[in-house]
Amino acid sequence: MDIKAKIDEIVNKVKSDPDIAKKFQSEPIKTVEGILGVDLPDDVIKQVVDGVKAKVDLDGLKDKLGGLGGLFGGNK
Repeated sequence: MDIKAKIDEIVNKVKSDPDIAKKFQSEPIKTVEGILGVDLPDDVIKQVVDGVKAKVDLDGLKDKLGGLGGLFGGNK
C-alpha cells in the first residue's frame, strides 16, 4: 500500500465532501478506515491520520463547517 497516495486520496475526500470532513473531525481513525476499506494496525492508521491532518487546510475547513474546526485545537 502506497501510504502517501492513500493520504492524498483521503485529503481530497475530506476537502471535497463536508460530510466526510465532519466525520473525520469527530472520528478520524474510523473515517480513514472507512475510506480505505481496511482495518489497519493502530500505528499505521495513526500515521495516516496524522498525515491527513497535516495536509488538510484546517482553517478552510473551519470556515466551511463553522465552529467544528476547533476540534483540531485551533480557535480562530
